Amino acid sequence: TRSASHAASMRGMDPRMEDMLRRFFGPGRTPAHPGQDQPKQSASALGSGFIIDSEGYVVTNNHVIEDAEQVQVVLEDGTTLPARIVGTDPRSDLAVLKVESDKTLPAVLFGDSDSVRVGEWVVAIGNPFGLGGTATAGIISARGRDIQSGPYDDYLQIDAPINKGNSGGPVFDTEGRVIGINTAIFSPNGGSVGIGFAIPVNLARGVIAEFTARGRVIRGWVGLAAVNLDDARAQAWGLPRGGVMIGKTDPEGPAQSNGLRPFDFILSIDGRAVQSAQDVHARIAIAKPG
Repeated sequence: TRSASHAASMRGMDPRMEDMLRRFFGPGRTPAHPGQDQPKQSASALGSGFIIDSEGYVVTNNHVIEDAEQVQVVLEDGTTLPARIVGTDPRSDLAVLKVESDKTLPAVLFGDSDSVRVGEWVVAIGNPFGLGGTATAGIISARGRDIQSGPYDDYLQIDAPINKGNSGGPVFDTEGRVIGINTAIFSPNGGSVGIGFAIPVNLARGVIAEFTARGRVIRGWVGLAAVNLDDARAQAWGLPRGGVMIGKTDPEGPAQSNGLRPFDFILSIDGRAVQSAQDVHARIAIAKPG
């Protein structure tokens, strides 16, 4: 396998911030810089993951297994199983693996990441620095974080310590249900400073289901670009906070053919209020076509 520990791409972000916001999963790796010729070499990388059903499907981050030639899953009891990559999705940084076992594999239960609130306690479990089965506790520090690492950023921010090797591991609520998947940390020193980011499980659930059913992801698309409204403009137009404006529409897209136009406003999707332009794009992407 090839180590792919790297700095997340931060569009328009202060370079100092970009350098500190990294995805971690392998000990002692130095991020490669774009444009540099890197010599090819064999290396191994460590990450985390969790089993989602007794059939042996395992969820982790895409960047954990990206470009891997061989993947192995090590269970809590030390059993090592060869894994097949079912599907990878760089846009959401998710991957699904499949392992075979003679024993019935224990599986996690999914919770509802939309219902978690800032201040609620969570437990992160993973493989930091190769120390498998490590559990750390903290709270939900914020919701809906856009760290500009991809088109569907909508992270839960947690202060439970996560480090190199935690990527792909689960975040549990106090009822023992997975509500997030550890993905990135903000780190000026390479270690945990209490600012970590997890993919909400509700955002991941559709991607996971697509992989297990079809081996690929099919995303919804309506052909529009949403733009955030600041509070002053929203107030001037009598709109609730969080509403977004349509900046442009694709002439060939379903949005325009169904009457949506630039300067129209989006207040809710499927009966649920929208929070930001990023929220609009993320929720459209996980909707089933049709």
